[in-house]
Amino acid sequence: AYRFAEPGDDRFQAAQLAARMAYLENRPTLAQIWLRRTAIHAPTDQDQDLLARDYRALRQINPWSLSLRGDLRPSSNVNNGADSAVNIINGIPDGGTLPASAQALSGLVGSLDLAASYRLHVSQTSRTTLGARLYVQRVKLSDSAQAQAPGVSNGQFNSEYAEISLEHLFRIGSAESQQSAGVQFTLGESRYGGQRNFRLVRIEATRAWMVGSSAELSLSGLAERRFDARYLSNEATILGVGAGYARELDSGDTVTFSAFFRDSDAEYRNGTYRSASLRASYGFAEQLGPAKVTASVGLGQSDYPSFQALVVRPPSRRTDTSYFGDLSLFFPDYDYAGFAPTLRFRLARNRSNVSAYSTRESSVSLGIQSKF
Repeated sequence: AYRFAEPGDDRFQAAQLAARMAYLENRPTLAQIWLRRTAIHAPTDQDQDLLARDYRALRQINPWSLSLRGDLRPSSNVNNGADSAVNIINGIPDGGTLPASAQALSGLVGSLDLAASYRLHVSQTSRTTLGARLYVQRVKLSDSAQAQAPGVSNGQFNSEYAEISLEHLFRIGSAESQQSAGVQFTLGESRYGGQRNFRLVRIEATRAWMVGSSAELSLSGLAERRFDARYLSNEATILGVGAGYARELDSGDTVTFSAFFRDSDAEYRNGTYRSASLRASYGFAEQLGPAKVTASVGLGQSDYPSFQALVVRPPSRRTDTSYFGDLSLFFPDYDYAGFAPTLRFRLARNRSNVSAYSTRESSVSLGIQSKF
């Protein structure tokens, strides 16, 4: 009926009926697919809102969850390269010149982030989930970058990351207290330039409280061991703590603040560091023109107590200060099957007393996000 119906109300009703029948047959994934087809032909905003409500209900019922995100962004620094070919340490040139591949190169970056999970157990007080994630990033250098670094190929900057995880979330106290905690165990592997970068095992714990009726406070901690690394600087043990605060204002706007601290102890001194970062964001509930807008800023500080420079010289302290600004635009009115485009503008800067690690980037990202 859907295939042969005319686009519009007939297809809307056929897809809606198919979604109901899939739900009655206890096939929530198929019902979700039909709801997205229904969204293509929804005649009014009210119908769209009802579909979104039904889709969220199916997400709670369905043990399977699938998330796919992608973006494409022109960038002034696809390889996180240095600002200058000359390496300067504490204001003094060290006599070395950085290779072209270590300097900032412009180009195009594309990424896909696929995550899937399956609920192994769920009750009124807890949930256990098995998850998997695959992240793939590909780089295409610009003509000017290829002229700047003729011996460098796109594949040198490609990266992949894969992981499997087991997560257990549970309620603390009564339902009215709205307190929860969780623990997650993860195994993963990072690859860069076609070679394994490192493998990792990580355990994370979280604790969350509701503050009043419209705010949430969270604390987190992690312990991560990286092993089978290509370089000893990535053969490391990392400990971290974090805190977050999110609040919905009376206007419906949301504000979030987060802080993180990391301590890395590596088998080679260049991977041993301590870092702290702060991030704040503000999301507008109402659309500004055709877009829903979220603005974010961040600041970070890293300290490497005994850093070995590229040219042989006594180890010294390296300190980095980084900051960034993001402006994200989501266009919910221009959707297809519940997917709508996003646009993100980003400016980032890292200042280091070892100039090989002083970087800057400006980029514009085009992506897709679900409305549901």
